[in-house]
Amino acid sequence: MTATVRVVGELCLPAGLVLLLFYAYLLWGTGAETEREQRVLQSRLGEVFLRHEGHGSPGGAGIGDALALLRIPRLGAGYRFAVVEGIGPDELRKGPGHYPGTALPGQVGNFVLSGHRTTYAAPFNRIDELRPGDDVVVDAPDARYTYRVRGKEVVDPGDLDVVDPVPGHPARRPTRALMTMTTCDPKFSAARRLIVRSELVRREERRDR
Repeated sequence: MTATVRVVGELCLPAGLVLLLFYAYLLWGTGAETEREQRVLQSRLGEVFLRHEGHGSPGGAGIGDALALLRIPRLGAGYRFAVVEGIGPDELRKGPGHYPGTALPGQVGNFVLSGHRTTYAAPFNRIDELRPGDDVVVDAPDARYTYRVRGKEVVDPGDLDVVDPVPGHPARRPTRALMTMTTCDPKFSAARRLIVRSELVRREERRDR
């Protein structure tokens, strides 16, 4: 019995180490991967901004390409993420993704984003801290759009009406420019979805050129 316990213990030790290394990679290794992607995407986005000089179009990004720059003052001055087009696994490894087919920045309808909460730099890790009245700033090639948080809720993963042009009313024609951010809830689980809703309150020419 003692020998058996010793063998089991010796087997469990390397297995536990492998598991520990795997979780370390998920938490920190994937973050480094996303940060590298973000440096490239933000640099390319800056070139797009300079080229269009405020007269471009908010669309035109292909799957996996940078669409806009997301900033959330509540989450700190250093919070900056390039939003990519698409929400597949490859796209979300690069940063928060835009649901294809939903409104583009500033457009009437629902501009919907999805992002990781715990891995790949966890761009939406702290969006649960947002409060009604907080600003969410989206720099697109044509202009800077400021959305204001109106509320948040937790829903089942199957509640797809959150991405409708008028959330919860699929047949209704939109009249407002909305923004919806979605992520997993609680952290380290995909059992539910955290939804943060905002509404466009300002459009302005960017001053960072």
